[in-house]
Amino acid sequence: MAGHVLLLCKTRQYNRFRAAGTDLIFRLLPPAAGDSSDAITHFQASVNYLFDYALRDDNDSDMAGITIRNEVNLLDKGIGISFRRRDQLSDEVVWSVFSKVAQSDARFNALDRLIVVIHSVKMPVGFGIKQALKSKGRPLSVMTHVKRSIIEDKTETDCLAHALIIAIVQLTKDPN
Repeated sequence: MAGHVLLLCKTRQYNRFRAAGTDLIFRLLPPAAGDSSDAITHFQASVNYLFDYALRDDNDSDMAGITIRNEVNLLDKGIGISFRRRDQLSDEVVWSVFSKVAQSDARFNALDRLIVVIHSVKMPVGFGIKQALKSKGRPLSVMTHVKRSIIEDKTETDCLAHALIIAIVQLTKDPN
């Protein structure tokens, strides 16, 4: 991508919290002389590419929070984007935050060297570790033989009626 210069990328893993921190130091370049796109489109494309690069190992369900600050003006407050799902983090969100900062009294130049800190947290997906340990990845046909509390109904029609009859027989302990 010709819209920026990446100067430093450093990633730290926090295994205890299933989190990662990525520090990016980069400088956005102005649009090229022959480029027909406007500054906003150029900015959005560059920022979107950088975030895709920084979050390339994350799933869409993972949470990510971003802080952007100027390397030159350390006294200025940074721009913060609160934690949100990875698939909800887009260039429009970043642009709306930048536009709010531009309307305030803060001095923030997007063409300076920027320090971006991205923290991402891996969110568990599925039933979690406890359910996986109980069934140990075994299919239902194996579990019906291992567990006495599971009964598989193989009828094609009237499944609910068969399941109710099986439940009544199990509760009353009727041998017939």
